[in-house]
Amino acid sequence: MSGFGDYFLRQHYAMGAGLGDNLGEISGLIDWERFRPILSDMYRDTKEEGGRPHYDEILMVKMLVLQGWYGLSDYEAERQATDRISFRHFLGYPEKVPDRTTLWLFRERLTEKGKIHLIWEELQRQLDDQGYRIKRGTIQDATFITSDPGHAPADKPRGDEAKTRRSRDGTWMKKGKKSEFGYKFHVLTDKENQFIRRFDTTTASVHDSQIDLSQKGETVYRDKGYFGTVPFASIDKTMHRAVRGRKLSEKDKRRNRAINRTRSLVERPFAVIKRVFHAGHVMVTTHLRAHAKNLVSCFCYNLFNLFRIRTAQRQLSHPS
Repeated sequence: MSGFGDYFLRQHYAMGAGLGDNLGEISGLIDWERFRPILSDMYRDTKEEGGRPHYDEILMVKMLVLQGWYGLSDYEAERQATDRISFRHFLGYPEKVPDRTTLWLFRERLTEKGKIHLIWEELQRQLDDQGYRIKRGTIQDATFITSDPGHAPADKPRGDEAKTRRSRDGTWMKKGKKSEFGYKFHVLTDKENQFIRRFDTTTASVHDSQIDLSQKGETVYRDKGYFGTVPFASIDKTMHRAVRGRKLSEKDKRRNRAINRTRSLVERPFAVIKRVFHAGHVMVTTHLRAHAKNLVSCFCYNLFNLFRIRTAQRQLSHPS
């Protein structure tokens, strides 16, 4: 971008920034450059080997964050990143915004190269470095992420060759009287600050109790859906449920109420991801792509939560 054009955009941004800009706030919450070494080896367009230069790695990660934060399709992410001044400011005023195809291919490459969890691990390291380590236990729960089943008969094979927008890997699950199709999103948060620390994606028919994200040395809080399974965690705070021939005692009921006061904190990440980020339904067709979408949602939620914590800390330090 020319010096004049860059100056004009920055001045235009400054005119509206006084009204509030959450994107500008979250941009400085983490060190984005620490993601560059993780991603740089995905490309082979060095001067020695030739090839068309790729888009900046940090620019691409920030595009995924914009997409996840506002619930945008690839097309809308490209359009709005080109059109909105706050988006351009967050991206660092690039000369050219990545197009929808480039964004899609970048997400695909992240899964193919196994970079998804390396990005996630780096974010966790940065949270630890800022003093947000797991200290007082963890909470695990799961929620449905729906997808399109399509109109083909239920017994028609989906498979990799299926030429359809409907989910190839999603499955049906009935909870109560309601049936859900798609995936199940499992998360484990820390008790103290409610950051998402670990996550997994399965098809909807996998029972919650089959996934254990806790680790040895931890305390884990879980609802009745996990009753009867022993976690990896050293201290098990799973709610009890009545079984055939044995009702819950008053002691069990008091224990459940005490656990639920802590366990219910995990509902907040789900509420933010579904209601704020509009990520409760995915249009992608495979399990790996749904998992990549969930990673972006978790990444965005942790930035959202870090922004909330930092804002609360500032208000305590400088009360009005």
